[in-house]
Amino acid sequence: MAIYRFRVTFEDYEDVYREIDMPSKSTFIDLHEEIHKSTGYAPDASSSFYVSNDQWKKGIEIAFKPTQRKKDAEVLLMENIRLSKFIDDPHQKFYYVYNFDRPYDFQVELIKILKEEDGKDYPALFKSMGQVPKTMTAANFPVADAVEEDDYVEEDDTQYGVDDEDELDGFDSDGDDEEESEEGEEREESNGYEDEY
Repeated sequence: MAIYRFRVTFEDYEDVYREIDMPSKSTFIDLHEEIHKSTGYAPDASSSFYVSNDQWKKGIEIAFKPTQRKKDAEVLLMENIRLSKFIDDPHQKFYYVYNFDRPYDFQVELIKILKEEDGKDYPALFKSMGQVPKTMTAANFPVADAVEEDDYVEEDDTQYGVDDEDELDGFDSDGDDEEESEEGEEREESNGYEDEY
């Protein structure tokens, strides 16, 4: 049996890749699952492979958990399609989109066709380079959250009338607005202390 060695690369992180050996009789769902064993991402998210040319232009879609619209269009399903069905080139490429809700794009390229080794279990991770980025859910908080937190801190300061010298130093070094620095000066005059910084 032939073994396909695929190099799976993050589109935006070219130095991070995995090389995975897959039996030619494997389905696209098998490759999908092996990619996520090697990245640690959850494999149950809606995803698709696209048969691609040398310029990574998307062609035929092979989907996992497709939308109703895709089902109505009779999209191919990963669990029904063997890898060998779309290997027409010794360097066949597939564009792979993982998790359409918060997508990561991968480039999957066939780099070698090998003979099966006796006693070796397949599929198998052949090579792993670089640390995968954290999933988008952990890394994609909106910037507005940080601003809201800052506003909340300022309101707390005004509301509770904090006059602890150390805390004022922290506000002064952050370069907050003039009103706060004026309040700080009034407090310094009232207690006779000056900032050490």
